[in-house]
Amino acid sequence: MTDYLKTKLLLNAKKAIEDRVYEISETLPKSSKDLIQLIKTNTHASIITEIKFSSPSLGEIRKISDPVQIAKAMIKGGAIGLSVLTQPYLFNGSPQFFSEIRKAIDVPLLMKDIIVDKVQIDAAQKLGADYILFIGQLFPDVNELEKLVNYSHKNGLKVIIESHTKTDFERSFETNADIMGINNRNLSTQKINLDTTKELLENKKGEKIILSESGIESPENIRYLSECGADAFLVGSSIMKSDNIEEKVKQLVNAI
Repeated sequence: MTDYLKTKLLLNAKKAIEDRVYEISETLPKSSKDLIQLIKTNTHASIITEIKFSSPSLGEIRKISDPVQIAKAMIKGGAIGLSVLTQPYLFNGSPQFFSEIRKAIDVPLLMKDIIVDKVQIDAAQKLGADYILFIGQLFPDVNELEKLVNYSHKNGLKVIIESHTKTDFERSFETNADIMGINNRNLSTQKINLDTTKELLENKKGEKIILSESGIESPENIRYLSECGADAFLVGSSIMKSDNIEEKVKQLVNAI
């Protein structure tokens, strides 16, 4: 069986670095808003929407169009933050898309990519990202992961560490990450199971914000994951596939 994480995602991340995708010439300001505070004070579902035009599992999700207009529709629908893909291969993302959205919208932004190098962290800082995400599975050495977390913090970036297994989830709490993500998708097989969030939160510890990611399509999914203990929800494909992005986001936001 093909391991998508190691044979596809990781190799494409390295290729993007080699191709100098992350050489950013300008420095943009971050959002004036605090994502964690927005989550803690939100009376509805805290939805972070994701702008991605393709994915390894679905291929083309939406034809490439104006990312700023898409972002504005998401915010109008009630999203409290945006995740923007900057990985050009397999996802059709771009630092340019991120830059255009950052200049137009003052909400917390997550630079979403397969982060494996400080060069990408430096790019996130210049682009005005508020958050960066690390896939725990790529860092079996927690000390190596913690070094990148600390480097991100020194550059003014907050950190989400994403886990799919209990082992990775428990290790993520050994770091100074700001938000703990649970990916319902197994990145090695691309299979989705929403019960992943339930399983990993059976013995929830600490007060860190829990972000449930992947496979979220309906208000029922939001309510289920909330009951499992998730505090916020990262939703991409189901929104990007929608004919009415604003309305789709509203439905998810109003699930709670």
